[in-house]
Formats: sequence, structure tokens, C-alpha cells
Amino acid sequence: MRQFEHLHPAEAAVAAAFSTPRRVAMAGVVGMIVAGWAALVVMAAAGGVIGTGFAALGPGMAVFDRLADWTGFEQIVFPVVAASGLFAVLAAVCAVDPAAWTLPQAGIHFAMWVAMALAMMLPTAAPMLRTYAEIADTAASRGMVVVSPLVLAAGYLTVWIGFAAGATGLQWAMGQAGVLSSSLAPVTAGIGIALLAMAGVYQFLPLKAACLIKCANPFPYLFANWSERRAGIFRLGLHQGLFCLGCCWAMMLVMFAVGVMNIVWVAALAAVMTVEKLVGRPWFSRLIGAGFLAWAAAIAVLWPMPG
Repeated sequence: MRQFEHLHPAEAAVAAAFSTPRRVAMAGVVGMIVAGWAALVVMAAAGGVIGTGFAALGPGMAVFDRLADWTGFEQIVFPVVAASGLFAVLAAVCAVDPAAWTLPQAGIHFAMWVAMALAMMLPTAAPMLRTYAEIADTAASRGMVVVSPLVLAAGYLTVWIGFAAGATGLQWAMGQAGVLSSSLAPVTAGIGIALLAMAGVYQFLPLKAACLIKCANPFPYLFANWSERRAGIFRLGLHQGLFCLGCCWAMMLVMFAVGVMNIVWVAALAAVMTVEKLVGRPWFSRLIGAGFLAWAAAIAVLWPMPG
């Protein structure tokens, strides 16, 4: 605390709390994750409370309809949110067939996918951010120039913002193809089965295993490409983001099968992808893949639907 003696005690406490790269990274990343989840919850609530009910958002969301009935949530909250106009606007936008999107509506759905990237993918970046922060703490203690871990996170998120743009375009294309009746609904059963099967098969491929190794054990890559320049660290984040994209893109597309505003499955898939990177073993990835394949087979056999 001696370097902060010239500050007011409260200011010194804040400065000390954020004096190391690890603390800066933790505070920044947690803040972005919370912001992503807050945006998703608002959008999901808009679709459930003022839309056609939570069950329409996909499997598992019906529990919120029962919760709303039990707590009287709608009777208490509906007048407030209706008066504010916020939920009503979001619900009206999200209920539109993607084929009929206007540019502002497409922008809101792009923001939704960005929020999903913050909520789902930043937690999976924990091994990368922790490793970078540990290297940076050591470098800082030796008097070396250290770039903020938030620059690394910015490079990483740039890749997932690009994915968000692609997913928004795919959502629009599905609307054009008639396999997605509204922005919040799951795709038709046939496309859902295909997405689940694709995610399952990908878990067994060499490319998946190679990307997972880079994500689960980022130290060799970060150490070998260490830089004292912001541009260099930003590029490191881009590269790690691409490894992460190669690891997780198929599981992210499963959201189309369960409903893109299904926060139950947002949380479940985020947990699965985070644990997969922490475990970092091919057998765990294959176990997940087998689960997706079994899920696809169960839908095809037990609940066959046209489309």
C-alpha cells in the first residue's frame, strides 16, 4: 500500500484492489458477464411476460410460467413493464419472423447474440485469462511493461462479436427458409435434429481436440508469443478467440435447436463448455458428443415431427 500513501484512504483501497493484472481481469470480466446476463434476462422476460409465455421460448422454460403463476409475478410486474414500454418493444421485435426483420430489428438480435457471447463464452475463457494474469503478475513484479488483460479479452471478444454477426445472419436465413417461425422459437424438428447431430459428431473430430488443447492449456502459446505492446496482446486475444471458436461453435449453434432466448440452456451450455475447458480431456468432449447424438436420436425416434 506504500505506493498509494498519497491518496485518500478510500482511493488507496480501490487502487490497491486493482493494482495487479489478475484483479483487473477478474473485475472486468465479471462485469461483462453480468452485463451479458442482464441483457439476456431482460429479453427473455420480454418474450415470456408480454409475449406468448415462457414455454414458447424452448424446452425447460415452462418452469418460469409456473413460477410466474405461483408468485403472481405477471400481475405485479406486468403493469410496471407495460407502462415503461421497454419489454413491450423488445417482445414486439423478438416475436417477428426473422424473414421480415427491419434493420433496427436485426440490430437488436445482433445485440442479443453479443450478450450471449458475453454470458456464455467469457466464463469459458477463464483458463486463458488466469494464465495471462499469472504471467503478467510475474512480469510486473520484475519491472517489465505489462499490457492489461482486458486488451487480451477485447481481442478474444472481437472473434465472438464476429460470430454474433454470423449467427444473426444465419437466423435471418433460417427465417427466409421457413424453418424458424419467430425470432425466439426453436427451429423445426428436422433442423434441430441436424444441429444436435452435427454438434455431437464435431466433438469426436481432430480439429475439436486440437482447439480444446489450446483453450485448456494456453500457457505455451501465451508465453511463446508474449508481447509488451497492446497490438501484440490484442492479436494474442484474437488467436485465442479463434481457438475457442473452433472449440465451441457447434455447441453455440445448438441454441437454435432449443430457442435462442432459452436462458435455461444458455446457462447449461455455458457450464458444459466451461467444464470442458477446465477438464481439457478428449474423453470428456466425446462424452458430451455422445450426449448430443443420443439427444438427436431421441427426438427423431420418440417425437418425430414434420419439417
